[in-house]
Amino acid sequence: MTNWNLLGHEWAVEMLRRQIQRGTTSHAYLFTGPPGVGRRTLALRFAQALLCPEMTTPGEPCGVCRTCRQIEAGQYADLSVVQADRVGGVLKVEQVRAVRQSLALKPFQGPYRIVLFLRFQEAHPSAANALLKTLEESPAHAILLLTADSAEQLLPTIVSRCEVLRLRPLPLEQVESWLQARPEVASAPDEGLPHSRLLAHLSGGRPGYALRLLADGTALTLRRQSLDQVRECLAARRRQRFAQAESLARDRETLRSVFLLWLTYWRDVLLRVSQAAVPIINVDYATEIEALAARLSLAEARRIVEELEMAIERLEKNVNARLLTEVLLLNWPFIPALT
Repeated sequence: MTNWNLLGHEWAVEMLRRQIQRGTTSHAYLFTGPPGVGRRTLALRFAQALLCPEMTTPGEPCGVCRTCRQIEAGQYADLSVVQADRVGGVLKVEQVRAVRQSLALKPFQGPYRIVLFLRFQEAHPSAANALLKTLEESPAHAILLLTADSAEQLLPTIVSRCEVLRLRPLPLEQVESWLQARPEVASAPDEGLPHSRLLAHLSGGRPGYALRLLADGTALTLRRQSLDQVRECLAARRRQRFAQAESLARDRETLRSVFLLWLTYWRDVLLRVSQAAVPIINVDYATEIEALAARLSLAEARRIVEELEMAIERLEKNVNARLLTEVLLLNWPFIPALT
């Protein structure tokens, strides 16, 4: 498989491949980066490169044999995938203890027993401490793979015992080109903008996140509704803004999603006000964003972004959602028309 059939991160693939070929693999690896950037995929490809029985060259898995397919699905006997029961949940100490017991057994089929801990930043402190002990006492046939948003979220003593691979978002053009080759993208209506370009920008260079957006039509619908609300709120008087705040605050979880979408919009505005040579995320709203940027000062745009960031933080601390939204919207300027 060329580059392990992985989009981007060539440097990481080459490094891991060379370690396999030289027999210098570590007993623990930490893959960090934003969600959707390819942490899990790279970890599974590495597992295939370690366990594929059909390799003609060390470090070059075939990708199609029964073992490779089982690893891809997370169903191989010598591979355990451990994670919290949901995104944002808690990975429990009992899960780590179960892993320690399984590692005491020799591999069933391949040369290694591999454990993949997903989103380890969600681990309970006791689970993190249990993993530390596992790292210190793991047998020679065990390889532990961890993913996390950043190394700073984990115990320094865990990070120091892992080889850390920091994955970065890919160039937008690379993601767009990759998406163009997918049939479901090619058949999607472009609405004046190639769907592949829109998804690439919305993903911020994270191919996995682009695929999630593609598969979840409701996410794109919520996004469009939320960004349209920005224009509506800017043109609304106080009474209408109060009504909008009341409506939004009824569903706290959806409100958080709306705030995050608004934040991408206002950050785009801030980029245009400051004339930064950085691609915006919401390219399908580029004309509107340019018009709004022309009517705001740098201080105003920065203030709105900072207030949104603070509102998101406060929402997670169980403050009054309606009051929080009212204050936020009332601080927005009155701009009756953006076209």
